[in-house]
Amino acid sequence: MGLKALLKTPKSLFLYAVPVALFLLLWETAGRAAQTPLFPPFSRVICEFFFLVKTGVLLKNLGASFARVVAGYFLGSLAGFLVGVAMGLSKMVEQSLRPLISILFPIPTLAWLPLLMLWIGISEALPVTLIFICAFFPVVYNTLTGIKGVDEDYVKVASTLGASPWHVFWHVVLPMALPNIFTGLRLEAGMVWRTVIAAEMFAIPTGIGALMANAENLIRVDVIMTCMLVLSCMCFIFEYAFLWLEKVLTKTRF
Repeated sequence: MGLKALLKTPKSLFLYAVPVALFLLLWETAGRAAQTPLFPPFSRVICEFFFLVKTGVLLKNLGASFARVVAGYFLGSLAGFLVGVAMGLSKMVEQSLRPLISILFPIPTLAWLPLLMLWIGISEALPVTLIFICAFFPVVYNTLTGIKGVDEDYVKVASTLGASPWHVFWHVVLPMALPNIFTGLRLEAGMVWRTVIAAEMFAIPTGIGALMANAENLIRVDVIMTCMLVLSCMCFIFEYAFLWLEKVLTKTRF
């Protein structure tokens, strides 16, 4: 159920807000009872959030992470979409590429980090390449699945009526494959943020991950929790942005 549907009625809003409110209340109570910097209350984390925003530290590091995510995600998704389309429309391309992709896909994204550090070095290209890999394979498979799932009768009818191959793809195949394609995009919307955080913690001196790593060295748990809250919000925003985009595109006539 989407957020919009969930908030249609006061009852739905109540059911949505109560678990969150109880969680935050429990966090605040436990943090105050613990009286240790290793487990700060929610109010302390919120104060630290506004302090980091005021000083510009949070926005600077978030901007660095955001730029890397957008660049790697866009390039990886675009490449995955194009390869998935080529495989879906051509059996020869599918037979040629499927074994290679099937071999590489199971490798965890972060397993590439040591190799990429040796090949690329510590640079902006490192997290962007990791995010590219993270986004590429799921989008390939979901695009391929979406195209393969299109009923051939629709394609035959359109071709019989004189539609060109491009017209058939743009007006028949692509609209029917969009739900699967956006499933792949949504699945990776959160994963790319986890990937960039891990890359920044290990190899990049800037970004939310680097801020978390520095906070760990200084035993600043409130800063770490602030970064975690920001990361959660960014994953949420990315996921619902793709949900909105999917609704817009699926309602648009190609």
